[in-house]
Amino acid sequence: MASHSVLQTFYASRRWRTFRQAIIAERGLICQHCKKLIAKEREAHLHHIVELTPVNVHDAMVALSPENVLLIHKSCHDSIHDRLRSSREAVRLKEVYIVYGMPGAGKTTYVTERKGRYDIVVDMDRLYHAITFLPDYDKPDCLFSVVRGAYNLLIDTIRYRRGKWQAAWVIGGFADKYQRERLAEELGAELVYIECTRDEAVARIGMDEGRRLMVREYEGYIDKWLERYVE
Repeated sequence: MASHSVLQTFYASRRWRTFRQAIIAERGLICQHCKKLIAKEREAHLHHIVELTPVNVHDAMVALSPENVLLIHKSCHDSIHDRLRSSREAVRLKEVYIVYGMPGAGKTTYVTERKGRYDIVVDMDRLYHAITFLPDYDKPDCLFSVVRGAYNLLIDTIRYRRGKWQAAWVIGGFADKYQRERLAEELGAELVYIECTRDEAVARIGMDEGRRLMVREYEGYIDKWLERYVE
């Protein structure tokens, strides 16, 4: 998984996300492959014409060249790369990624842009919503044990490679180095850190319709995460 690690680290970097935002701002949300509107920004992918590899990923003329990328739908990207493998291959591969970082870093966006159709995602925030149908920011403490129980069942599904999924993505803050490294070892997972500054996280939350009225509360979550975080 070493080659995957090099590429995932690059895609999680600030310079890649800044580059991606600049391309979207310049070209607009129109797919350069099928010429149709891209309904949501998270569905916009940058396709490297010269394929990005662990060998050339540090070459800016390949990795960060506007001339070497097309702005396209995720579905078009999947089609171009033929990323959807057969069910038998999916069972055999079962790659696992733990995507972590401070609140508002863009973890969910990162996963949404990369997950395949046959992948599974484990995220406490989404589980709260799925189980309670409450708004994303409303998480009653009295229901935590119920949601945590569902979370643990999904983690066990990943640990024992049950089911016919292709890859698994576990999203969380994981500020505690020991906790995240132990989980990575138990799951045979690759750790992906979403690099972000406090100001960037606060700004991202302020632009989120569901969380913009709770910026101060989220600033507290961010500060708490920063106090606990160890690289």
